[in-house]
Amino acid sequence: MNILKIENLTVSIDNKIILKDFNLIIKNGEIHVLMGPNGIGKSTLTKVIMGDPSYKIESGNIYYNDNLINNISVDERSRLGIFLGMQLPTAIEGVTNADFLRTAVSVREKENFKLFEFIKNIDSAVNRLNMNKDMIHRGINQGFSGGERKKNEILQMYILNPTLVMLDEIDSGLDVDSLKIVGESVMEYYKKNNPGMLLITHYQRLLDYIKPTHVHIIKEGKIIKTGDYSLVKEIEKNGFETINTKKINSIGVCAIKEKLKYE
Repeated sequence: MNILKIENLTVSIDNKIILKDFNLIIKNGEIHVLMGPNGIGKSTLTKVIMGDPSYKIESGNIYYNDNLINNISVDERSRLGIFLGMQLPTAIEGVTNADFLRTAVSVREKENFKLFEFIKNIDSAVNRLNMNKDMIHRGINQGFSGGERKKNEILQMYILNPTLVMLDEIDSGLDVDSLKIVGESVMEYYKKNNPGMLLITHYQRLLDYIKPTHVHIIKEGKIIKTGDYSLVKEIEKNGFETINTKKINSIGVCAIKEKLKYE
């Protein structure tokens, strides 16, 4: 089943086109990695999927579980099961992690919310991520290091239990030990819950732990080549500019568009 389908999506901000006729399909159990130089629309894509009102959809559609979500608000998308681990998580003073997550889960689960189970799940995730337990009772990301903020994003993923997980450069700011913990924790969540996943990264090191099923290269607002994990090795060795896109008709954008045509 398609957890996410993006069809001919063109997006702008401040009258500047960022994504142009962008197409992508992600199914449950697939891990897609989006790679490319800085400033070419990778983070924009995740923000548009999440519903950031700063961006304008000029044309095209976004479907989640085959339902059109173009005009659905950020909080509604979150309740549906869409999650974005941000590249630069912000600090929110006066709202603790525990209060934020308890409110989010209770709003979604309503009368089925169980406080004891919620506390047990938080304790388990905190231990898994090797976080200090007092962080749960501090303001969101208040006084956290860059690495602690990234771990906090994964903590939120565990507790919110999304079916579509997007992680935007979750590896940036992590030391070697924290990268291993985060990578293995994401894979543990993946194996247990079988979500669709979309990762943005510049480096192979994250993918030593999170093994992608699909790798895409984006340039000028659209996917120019799609492959498997071997494409990561090619990028690592030769960079983006030397990537051969001659096979695009068979494995890239055209293949995705053909798939969209018959679904």
